[in-house]
Amino acid sequence: MHKLGLLGKNISYSFSKAYFKKKFEDEQIDDVSYENFDIDDINAFPALIKNTIGLKGMNITIPYKEAVLPFLDKLNKKAEEIGAVNTIKITKENKLIGYNTDCYGFKKSLKPFLKPHHKSALILGTGGASKAVAYSLKKLNIKHLYVSRHARKGVDLTYDTLTRDIIKQHLLIINCTPLGTFPNIEDCPNIPYEAITNDHILYDLIYNPEETTFLKQGKQQHATTINGLNMLKFQAEKAWSIWNLS
Repeated sequence: MHKLGLLGKNISYSFSKAYFKKKFEDEQIDDVSYENFDIDDINAFPALIKNTIGLKGMNITIPYKEAVLPFLDKLNKKAEEIGAVNTIKITKENKLIGYNTDCYGFKKSLKPFLKPHHKSALILGTGGASKAVAYSLKKLNIKHLYVSRHARKGVDLTYDTLTRDIIKQHLLIINCTPLGTFPNIEDCPNIPYEAITNDHILYDLIYNPEETTFLKQGKQQHATTINGLNMLKFQAEKAWSIWNLS
């Protein structure tokens, strides 16, 4: 029996387990299981790998997309360039190879909504997922700025320096923070929503709830809104093709 799973922290809400369970049932795949590996600290990772018999691969979610890197034997070229992984393949020789399928999922789910005026983006948050988003925007020739709570290297703007004019100049805004995730569904990034127009796209990587407060605020301003569900589906299928167990 092959095993796959999701590595993260406080991930009982996660989409991946239910998604793969349904996939295996629908496609009559009966020699693979998928489970959650919920750990409090990344230092528990090596023991998890060692003690899980039949483990062939895993997805990685918050907060370990960057923290897991030192434990891997190799990164594929894209993951190395991004500096974050969300998929690991375990080879027959027990080598751990890191991949990033977030970039594929994000690009594929965003592309149908892009118009010629979407030339500049704001990325809210600086975690592992934001790096995949930045990589994809670069491939789409869309300039981006990073927005975070605190000024530091690699951060272009802080929330308290985010003006209406900046919002008007950046017609694509992507929330890569966990703000608004179930159960804290009232939360949202602190940006001047009143400056958003019907030319804007607001994209939230969150998929639970289906419509976050961030997206609701965008909808009130007649912006196009996209949640993270299709991105997740696309990246999951890409991960499955990397594991290639079927």
